[in-house]
Amino acid sequence: MKLLVADDDPATRRLLEGVLGTLGFDVVLAHDGVQALEVLGGDDPPPIAILDWMMPGMTGVEVCRKLRDRAPSGPTYVLIVTSREGTEDLVAALDAGADDYVTKPFQVEELRARVGVGLRVATLQRGLADRVTELERALAHVTRLQGLLPICMYCKKIRNDQNYWTQVETYFSDHSGARFSHSICPECRAKHVEPELERIRQARVAPGARGKPAP
Repeated sequence: MKLLVADDDPATRRLLEGVLGTLGFDVVLAHDGVQALEVLGGDDPPPIAILDWMMPGMTGVEVCRKLRDRAPSGPTYVLIVTSREGTEDLVAALDAGADDYVTKPFQVEELRARVGVGLRVATLQRGLADRVTELERALAHVTRLQGLLPICMYCKKIRNDQNYWTQVETYFSDHSGARFSHSICPECRAKHVEPELERIRQARVAPGARGKPAP
């Protein structure tokens, strides 16, 4: 999984890159807030971002706020790194849309634990996003089945989108992915099957009946 580290201090960037690389992350680096926002606004943004609060051009909190303004419920998990420990500062970071924070100088084990939380949340969000996509695809299939369907009043074939007549089960399989198993309803059994079975029984009895004397 990709992870963004944005910090204007080269030594801190290298430290974070090394620590997070050992955890299996593909670390993307940014040297200021402007570059960080460009990465997070790209086509394939990292699902987790570690942003330093104080950066030139744009602070980590400003990056977070702009990111949330674009997509309030966006999938990016944001962790702010700051030397500020005042309650009002931490509240400001969380109000800007940060999911968590860690204070400098940070302990490596604490950072690992907090990033682990972010990983679990990001994984859950990705799973939910995939599920939503599946549901939207299923809804699209259902929508395609709505409206009037031209059906032959004799053979019951349906005219498809290409103006060809096709069997009912073929049409619904193509448009919904449903699979059919054939059976016989009680009404059709009484109307069609039972008379045919009786005809067969009569045909089997008839040759023997002809050899018996009339009463």
